[in-house]
Amino acid sequence: MLAVAPPPPAERQQLIAQARSALLSQRPLPAALVEPWIVRSWQRCLAHGHRPAQPVAFNTVSAATVQRTADQHATLLRAARPVLAQLSRAIAGMHYFALLTDARGVVIEVQGPVDRRDPRARAIGRVGIDLSEAAVGTTAIGAALAELQPVWLHRGEHFFDANSGYSCAGAPLFDPQGQCVGMLDLTGVDVPERPELRHLVARSARAMEDALLQQRPHALLLRINWPGSTLGGEGDGLVALDADGTLVGTNSMARQLVPQPLRRPGMPVHCSDLLALPWPLLFDAAQRQPAAPLDLPLWSGLRLQGMALRSHAARGPARPTHAAPAAPVASGTAPLRAAETALIRQAVQDARGNVAEAARALGISRATVYRKLGPSKQRSAAELEPKVAPALYK
Repeated sequence: MLAVAPPPPAERQQLIAQARSALLSQRPLPAALVEPWIVRSWQRCLAHGHRPAQPVAFNTVSAATVQRTADQHATLLRAARPVLAQLSRAIAGMHYFALLTDARGVVIEVQGPVDRRDPRARAIGRVGIDLSEAAVGTTAIGAALAELQPVWLHRGEHFFDANSGYSCAGAPLFDPQGQCVGMLDLTGVDVPERPELRHLVARSARAMEDALLQQRPHALLLRINWPGSTLGGEGDGLVALDADGTLVGTNSMARQLVPQPLRRPGMPVHCSDLLALPWPLLFDAAQRQPAAPLDLPLWSGLRLQGMALRSHAARGPARPTHAAPAAPVASGTAPLRAAETALIRQAVQDARGNVAEAARALGISRATVYRKLGPSKQRSAAELEPKVAPALYK
């Protein structure tokens, strides 16, 4: 199927004008004129009592506001600034500049060639200025925060007439728990349309999210992707774990590859809730040099590939490997437990490391298999049968 070529710039502006006229006069709006999310934003602006011809006020920002904004978002800024520096170099010749906002749409960082002689660029290129939809109508900033997806907005697609000189691309930013914490915006004034910037801004936002995750204290970083993909690139899902296998956080790609179970806010998630294998094997794999790809079975039956990397900042000694001496069992029921564990280990070995298949053969749940095989805080990884591990590696 051939792609439909976009209309010429002059014709596109006419189509946008027709869409605005139809909306304001409450006539049916042809779906092909503008994207649905733009229409939704226009409708929200109208519902707030705004009209396109009214002036837009860009409030003055005090020095105290600038400092308070920087202090409140120090963690996000530390993760974002190296990416913003690279982004500024990429757009240096295009007369666009970058804005980083918080989740409310307040600017917390500006980088790039802002033309201070142009009052339109000067008005928005300031830390502390409120560029939310409620304050300045339809923009890439407000739309990205409302729609939680990358957007492109050109000239007359802005709600207020006073903003029709801007062109902007925006993408939301998510923290390691999947909450929106802000957005990244690329804006130009009286510039040619560049819809490809939507891809650039989304890619840069993902890089910021990865940096935000990796600066959190963690013991192990697991890179994951579909089998056949090359691990180590920007398209990897990232899963950060603490020393007990509990999730510290994930990036957006990891949340797509491995949906997390429903839970109450603040409840921790263990990697065994996501991966159908004894989790200490991940720490064992992180000790191998060079790092080797892992076969990662999911509870759904799907399989991913992964690479486990131990954090250089992790404190304390590495977790014991399978070669370490087994921890003694003090319970009087040790013989019974040992027989039960041996039976489960044999079933996993017979299933070539497929925990779900072993659970079906035994007539128990996968969670029970993990609980019996996976070491708790009192049981070391050395208790696992060494023969089980190779089946989980490529």
